[in-house]
Amino acid sequence: MKKTPIAYQLYCVRNQMEQDLEGTLRRVKELGFDGVEFAGFFGRSAAQIKALLAQNGLTALSSHVPIQQILADPKEVIRYHKELGCPYIAVPYLGEEDRPGAPGFARVLSLMYSFGSQCRDEGIQLLYHNHDFEFVKVSGIYGLDFIYQALPADILQSEIDTCWVKYAGVDPLTYLASYKGRAPLVHIKDYVSDNSGRTPYALIGLNENEEIDRSGFSYRPFGHGVQDAEGLVQAALDAGAKWLVLEQDEPFNESPFEDARLSMETFRRLGVR
Repeated sequence: MKKTPIAYQLYCVRNQMEQDLEGTLRRVKELGFDGVEFAGFFGRSAAQIKALLAQNGLTALSSHVPIQQILADPKEVIRYHKELGCPYIAVPYLGEEDRPGAPGFARVLSLMYSFGSQCRDEGIQLLYHNHDFEFVKVSGIYGLDFIYQALPADILQSEIDTCWVKYAGVDPLTYLASYKGRAPLVHIKDYVSDNSGRTPYALIGLNENEEIDRSGFSYRPFGHGVQDAEGLVQAALDAGAKWLVLEQDEPFNESPFEDARLSMETFRRLGVR
């Protein structure tokens, strides 16, 4: 496989970012990552973040921005990311009322068209990051496909989260192939599940000191779960991915940094590092 830049989704280390943003970015670079995808900026200005990234030799690749924040002040969102030099903004999640088939879905499509147009005009590309709920059918097709058919590619590109695709019962390798040329960033994520009904959502948003129940489902370092690691990376590259983005929503080992190290070992074994 060809050498490919790899970014780290900083949601994985959100607690560490809140406590020591500077030290966390340094650790991420030491692990071998080329760039980062943000999930909040913890009160820092774009200039401050840009300086910290420059000090550590990291690229500001992308940023997950909640739809509510986009609605509140789209111009400020674009201004901040343009100053930061961040080429991608991703819509990370939709609440139940805004999901495919729900009453607010049409409003979300309209918002993404408007905001994506503004991003394009400022040299930023809007992305959509999926979960599993986009794989309900809308007008006979998956909701995620409906989104990408409703909005042109220059307005909205994909950020396919391969964990959620597989969890929804869809082959991520085949699905990535269907978005060849429209998949600049691909989320690489692994997990294990015994189909007992324990869902990934049960692990999201826990307090730092709250004990995690991993029975039935747990996120794992890449290459240590159910994903076909080699096939997944090759499928992402074949789809035209410019970057691979590692994400692991909750750590499996004692530290997310240890999990990230194990994931990077998998990337090295596959020859993309």
